[in-house]
Amino acid sequence: MARVAVLKGGTSLERQVSLRSGARVEDALERLGHDVVPIDAGADLIERLRAASPDAAFVALHGRDGEDGTVQELLEILDIPYTGSGVLACVRSIDKVLTKHLLVEARIPTPEFFAFSETAFKQLGAADTLPAIEERLDFPIVVKPASGGSALGIKFARTAEDVPGCLVSAFAYDQKVLLERHVSGRDLAVSVVEGRDEPLALPVVEAVPREEDFYDFEARYEIGRTDFVCPAELDEDHTARARALAVGVYKLLGFYGFGRVDLMLEDSTGELQVLEANAIPGLTETSLLPQAAEAAGIDFDSLVGRILELALERGRPAARV
Repeated sequence: MARVAVLKGGTSLERQVSLRSGARVEDALERLGHDVVPIDAGADLIERLRAASPDAAFVALHGRDGEDGTVQELLEILDIPYTGSGVLACVRSIDKVLTKHLLVEARIPTPEFFAFSETAFKQLGAADTLPAIEERLDFPIVVKPASGGSALGIKFARTAEDVPGCLVSAFAYDQKVLLERHVSGRDLAVSVVEGRDEPLALPVVEAVPREEDFYDFEARYEIGRTDFVCPAELDEDHTARARALAVGVYKLLGFYGFGRVDLMLEDSTGELQVLEANAIPGLTETSLLPQAAEAAGIDFDSLVGRILELALERGRPAARV
């Protein structure tokens, strides 16, 4: 059995979600017989990792520092094997704007968008382009921070008058914002786990908020706010297409171990649109990856064990150079 440091918490806005993911992972690893060292990632992270001398680190951090390649870079320096994707894949996926440009370049369907920085807005007159953007995207428009997850900071602008307030909200989370055409339809997610030969797409999950018309942070993580259907009630063609798109995005971004791709099935066209990808999806009681794994016959302990196994198989960073 391995000595595993579970990295959780941290200082990002997704701290509470990360603590819940980490706690579940710790319980699973203990049931599997591993020696678990919980670490709430902070200023003493390096000191605690060196003292623990783990065989591997299980990264259960979400958002800034944990999902953007920062902690992965530190683990590379310390020569500690770790779960999930490497530095470059994390850098690609945490930046929604970069992800969107990569999707467009690869001809993977994604809603039309524009993005600009707070500097462009304040100093280069980007505000004067808003009427043109609004005309080309039409309303409602989704305004979101360029980085982060868990639907934090995402707002709907239903009219032109809503846009300034939505921008202020998004800029509170990041210095770059994304304005995206709203896709009205079904909210889907496809989780992917590394198989023996190639990435394996798990059953599609559909999230159906009970009251809200948007799958926001509260709907994601408060039990009882959202109904989840897994496998989603889709026809064979849409199911196959969603899973193929997810694997394609997983490969495009260079994910490893596991990941999740969020999509919309547009009502008006019947087409699937990729919204974003998550290098370290949540592992809480309401998270979508564990639900999809369960539907595929993979219980939570087996899922955690497989993710750790992949990290150990990949080996120490120095050995991969």
